[in-house]
Amino acid sequence: MDRIEALEERVAHLMRSVDDLSDVVARQAREIEVLSRRAQMLLEREAEREAMAGEAPAANVRPPHW
Repeated sequence: MDRIEALEERVAHLMRSVDDLSDVVARQAREIEVLSRRAQMLLEREAEREAMAGEAPAANVRPPHW
């Protein structure tokens, strides 16, 4: 195998590796988007829950004469 063929083979392997890594990065980007949306949704739910916890239901509020 001459030097040019060896270089061509190495370039082919490197190109394949780059393509494989590109696929992995694209998949991870999609997963990050999904997880970010879920985290945002959970933060919003928790904020709503905390806001509602500050308002006591009328049945649990002491009458003003107590």
